Amino acid sequence: MRLAVRLWLLGAGVPVLGVVLALLLAGQLFEAYLERVVDDALLSQAAAEAVSLFDGPGGEPHLHMEDSPLSDLVRSFTPVAEVYGPDGRRVLSFPPTADTSREQLQRLPDTDAPRLETVREGDTLLRRVTVRVVSPRGVPYVLRLSASLAWEETAVRAFHGITLGLAGLLGLVFFGLQTWQARWLERRLAELRGLITQLREGLWSGAPAGGTAQDEVAEVESALREAAKRLSSAREAQEQFIARAAHELRTPLALMRTQLDIALWKERDGTELRESLEETRREVERLSLLAGNLLDLASFGRGTWEVKHEDLRVLLEDSSAAARAQAEEQGVWVTVDAPEPALCTLHASSVRQAVDNLLANALRFAPSGTEITMHAERHDGMWRLTVRDRGPGIPPEHRKRVFAPFYRAEPSGRGAGLGLAVVQDVARRHGGHAYVAETQGPGAEVVMELPEVGPATH
Repeated sequence: MRLAVRLWLLGAGVPVLGVVLALLLAGQLFEAYLERVVDDALLSQAAAEAVSLFDGPGGEPHLHMEDSPLSDLVRSFTPVAEVYGPDGRRVLSFPPTADTSREQLQRLPDTDAPRLETVREGDTLLRRVTVRVVSPRGVPYVLRLSASLAWEETAVRAFHGITLGLAGLLGLVFFGLQTWQARWLERRLAELRGLITQLREGLWSGAPAGGTAQDEVAEVESALREAAKRLSSAREAQEQFIARAAHELRTPLALMRTQLDIALWKERDGTELRESLEETRREVERLSLLAGNLLDLASFGRGTWEVKHEDLRVLLEDSSAAARAQAEEQGVWVTVDAPEPALCTLHASSVRQAVDNLLANALRFAPSGTEITMHAERHDGMWRLTVRDRGPGIPPEHRKRVFAPFYRAEPSGRGAGLGLAVVQDVARRHGGHAYVAETQGPGAEVVMELPEVGPATH
């Protein structure tokens, strides 16, 4: 069912139908109420006439309406009063009538209880009350009052005409409003449908929001646009990442191929072949490091981590011990400064990988004869892990960008430019972050902060 049809049906058709049914019921109740008013008036008039029917001269029946000074004024709307004798013949009537068909009653009432009925005489609908009245002499008479219901029919018809006319007008207003609302919603939903189509087909263009309405549809549209913006940014970052990864992979492969081609081009002595193989081995190590970092970035962003309480001091000492051989070869010593124990809820292997990357980055730039300090301290519910070297440091303009994949502060620098990207990814995965701290003196200090209670969601 189309949206417009649904809105017309539920927003206009059903309410108008309900209003019409309610008005018809109200008309029936109104008609019953008017009939009750007529009955009360007839019974009151009959009670007054019955009490004083025989208080005239000689005890003969008479109608007080005839003697009223207001009889001429009320004659147009007062009921017709008739009195019938014991033989069923009419003896009195007010106002006087020449209708002979009503001069004889076919049957006298056999009870003193008043009888109310609705009868039709010709084109006139009458409400009638019939009362048996016994004279002081014991002679039974019949008093009958008849009131025309023509005014009631007119009032009921006017009520139905006015109310149903208003219901029709209200229905037109409802249909107009629902038509406008349906077109407005269809336009809004068409925008959402187009946005979703762009997302599905990958054609998001970053177009601005289409309207200023503040409603649920606008909230959905805003959420979709925000999601589309993030997806677009993520897609762009992914494309850049793939392009840079392809470039980084292509460079060592090209160097390896060149070395092999040179070695195979002509006969070479053992020394030259050894140099080619050593150069090739360095490129293989570079490829291995690059592939490992790429796998780390890919695996850290997927799946569910199993986190548990770990001692950060032990983790730092293990990382220092693993790099001791390389540090001694470079003439650098590594020290660990952390409380004991330093408990934190974390994913041990990923944090260990991040710490290893920080230490490897420091070893890459630490001059011979200097110290690298690995430090851990607790501050405001966060564990702050720092690795400080005494090398050339990181220029201020590069301190935020060094955490981007494949970024190097020096274009000719060593490494694949993924180590600090892995550190940042691990920190964010845990609900923390990584940054380059301000330092006094030479060197760089890279900080990774982790929540003591662990990631918000595991």
